[in-house]
Amino acid sequence: MQQLIGIDLGGTKIEIAVINPSLGIVYKDRAPTPQKSYSDILNALHSLINKTISHQKLPHPKAIGIGMPGCLDPVTQLVRGSNTLVLNGQPLGKDLEQLLQCKVHLQNDANCLAVSEAVDGAAQDLQVVFAAIIGTGCGGGFAINRKAWGGKNAIAGEWGHNPLPWPSVDEINVEPCWCGQVSCQETWISGTGFANDHLRITGQTLKAEQIIDNMRAGDANAQLSFKRYVNRLARALASVMNVLDPDCIVLGGGMSNVDEIYELLPNELVRYTFTKPIATPVVKALHGDSSGVRGAAWLVGANKA
Repeated sequence: MQQLIGIDLGGTKIEIAVINPSLGIVYKDRAPTPQKSYSDILNALHSLINKTISHQKLPHPKAIGIGMPGCLDPVTQLVRGSNTLVLNGQPLGKDLEQLLQCKVHLQNDANCLAVSEAVDGAAQDLQVVFAAIIGTGCGGGFAINRKAWGGKNAIAGEWGHNPLPWPSVDEINVEPCWCGQVSCQETWISGTGFANDHLRITGQTLKAEQIIDNMRAGDANAQLSFKRYVNRLARALASVMNVLDPDCIVLGGGMSNVDEIYELLPNELVRYTFTKPIATPVVKALHGDSSGVRGAAWLVGANKA
């Protein structure tokens, strides 16, 4: 049985996985994502793929799947909308196909998360699944009938760069997002945004996980920061429910691992959804940090080379 190779090209790490369609992941590896050079990213991908093929004694693949922040413009085939800024404006798909000598299926990383969880994860066999990545950045993606839905302009699910709904004055008067707009949801509900909000209010420079640790230890400032975070996440997700009414919302990325989110979120959501009560489940990705790379591998299965 053909084994599938998937890659999750993240903002801080590149993860590769070999998946047996019957057995699941049989091999994984990762490397840091180069930050300053597009060519360094190409070389890191090439090296990781060659290492995997050698280690697993695989034949040279006919195709691989890659999930990435942003998307390929349908007209120019250049990367756009990536928070890994050195990727923007680059012909990533074409360059990788030349470098790797195989077909490369590229898809937004949140769409890959949605596909993975719809195929055999927390939203298994549901028809319409919205997936949100709340990690270094913030993005969203759709799986419809277990396939990624990118839309006519390849921006379906680009939820992180909608403005935060029902904003306060303080939430509008902030520095612009890297994309140039003001008060994007990524500014507030990414892990980076959570840490920046805590710094803005308290003057404490802490990573998101340190703030969570402090919250659990009873620190009042950390508890207030987390309360603000969950409220903003609820507003952002309620806007998706009000427009799309998906069967399920799946959360991935570092912040999705904070279990307290799922305890507090239902009471916050119902403040903003048009229907009250709301029956849409919001769940943690079953496959956790591996869900994106699994979804990337399924791109190969869905697009036989």
